[in-house]
Amino acid sequence: MMMNAPRPEVLRYTAFSSDPEGGNPAGVVLDAAALDDGDMLALAADLGYSETAFLTAPPEGLGGPGERAYGIRYFSPRAEVPFCGHATVATAVALAERTGPGRLVFATRAGAVPVEVAEENGTLRATLTSVEPYVGEIADADLAEALAALGWPAADLDPAFPPRIAFAGARHLVLAAATRARLADLSYDFARLEALMHRLDLTTVQLVWRESAAVFHVRDPFPVGGVVEDPATGAAAAAFGAYARELGLVPEAAVLTLHQGEDLGRPGELTVTLRAGDPRVRVGGTGTRIG
Repeated sequence: MMMNAPRPEVLRYTAFSSDPEGGNPAGVVLDAAALDDGDMLALAADLGYSETAFLTAPPEGLGGPGERAYGIRYFSPRAEVPFCGHATVATAVALAERTGPGRLVFATRAGAVPVEVAEENGTLRATLTSVEPYVGEIADADLAEALAALGWPAADLDPAFPPRIAFAGARHLVLAAATRARLADLSYDFARLEALMHRLDLTTVQLVWRESAAVFHVRDPFPVGGVVEDPATGAAAAAFGAYARELGLVPEAAVLTLHQGEDLGRPGELTVTLRAGDPRVRVGGTGTRIG
């Protein structure tokens, strides 16, 4: 790997679990000021996690009283992504370990993302607030192509959850499985799904199964990032919260629990909070250093 600047320390954290063996690992570079785009991509590819976060100087005027402000960029092993929830949580936990809990704000390509970090019984928990979300339709032909790439018959979808494209910092296709067994059986055509996702500008496909009124199990294929599956996906969780509220599947104010990573042997838990009168979505979870 060729670097145009001295190689910085790449920290390793997991997000949405207090167990280093659970949740979603992310790389964190606390000072990326000397790195160019090629350096960041090379470091992310070398590490091999679904995303690595790179902190840079904040834009002028970012942050309010009591907020620590940073610029942040996210790279998968293949490309830069506009927003990554689990790497944001991982970075916030890493910063809190060094400078204490409290309020942070990150300038992402998708917009400003505030994060509140609190200590609970010796464990750090970070909660991000998304940019304003939106939910849109998907064309029938594109849906058919997604299902074909996944190997999912249309009859395996839950009719209570219409397929949609949802955004809360990045675009995700939301598809709901009718059964937990359907969700557990994930074996898809990597190249075919990747091509469709590039065409639709999707970051992941958010596959979901509803266990109860406020509890869901989710999985996220991520071929555009060079990763078969993302173990815990904060950006997709935020998008799903917006989707579920807009379609009236949950109350306007609700707290949802998303379980992810169980089928990969890396269980994690994401808390999605919806507030009445605020279109933004809050996604929280614990995090810890790996190694």
